[in-house]
Amino acid sequence: MVSFVGVDVSSASLDVAVRPQGIKCSVSNDPAGFEKLENWLRGFSIKRILLEATGGYERDILRFLQDASYKVIRVNPKRARSFADSMGIKAKTDAIDAEALAHFAEVIPDKATLQISPDRALLRELLQQRDRFVQQRDDDRRRLKQAQSQVVVDLLKSHIQHLRLQIKLIEQGIKQQAATLNDERIAQLIQVKGIGMVTAAKLVALLPELGRVESREIASLVGVAPFNHDSGKSVGKRYISGGRSQVRRALYMACWVAVRHNPGMKARYDALRGRGKLAKVAIVACMRVFIVQLNAIIRTGTPWREQPLTKPESTAQAQGAA
Repeated sequence: MVSFVGVDVSSASLDVAVRPQGIKCSVSNDPAGFEKLENWLRGFSIKRILLEATGGYERDILRFLQDASYKVIRVNPKRARSFADSMGIKAKTDAIDAEALAHFAEVIPDKATLQISPDRALLRELLQQRDRFVQQRDDDRRRLKQAQSQVVVDLLKSHIQHLRLQIKLIEQGIKQQAATLNDERIAQLIQVKGIGMVTAAKLVALLPELGRVESREIASLVGVAPFNHDSGKSVGKRYISGGRSQVRRALYMACWVAVRHNPGMKARYDALRGRGKLAKVAIVACMRVFIVQLNAIIRTGTPWREQPLTKPESTAQAQGAA
């Protein structure tokens, strides 16, 4: 009998449920618990294992199960909660969540989460830590403008300087780790105006599907694909939804540079603004085109070329991007 497994992950434990047998178990979220879980799962014919992204607590068990040749899917907790609500499951405990995840594993599209190598995982961690340092630095800059006591001002200035040094050090680490990774996609990306080493590394580490999926899927993964909201004769506005926020933020800044220096992207942006689109709407439309273009050059191995668009072409394509 084919079985589906749901794993509810917390910092200390893993609650596991198997469908359709309805069997449950709980193990510790550590190497000893992983071994115990694998021995237990050998008694089933497992087709899919599903778990939630829980702030990083799921990474070790995800990697362990992937190394053990299980097909593992990691989903956003919002999707899992929405599925439970749709099934009328209102109560919430670890055991109930594991059972709901097992049911979700039974019906979710069969597409396993990509396996991340240790080198790529380290690069991802460095990038995330850099973002935290940058956020702390910017927060202290805002606090500095409001500080009244000289003692507090001096402390904030000292901390800002410390964070600047840490950011430089971690950027050096990112560069070294990117070289260790030896991913050709990074070299391709940094040839594009607006994309530096940090942004290229972020696209490759946080969006490993780049260059390996179709244009619609890559836009959806980033969260810049507009979704329909129609019902009957009513045609609603298109909105972007979901996606990977860290990648989207990096792409947002890179796209503004591309709009300034890439004639084709500038023509697209200007055409949208000329039709009365808000700046935010126009830049998101350009972001979608930008990530699709980056995905295409990596998939095909074609060098990046900046070519100006003719006016009719730029307007027509901009309308399709809106």
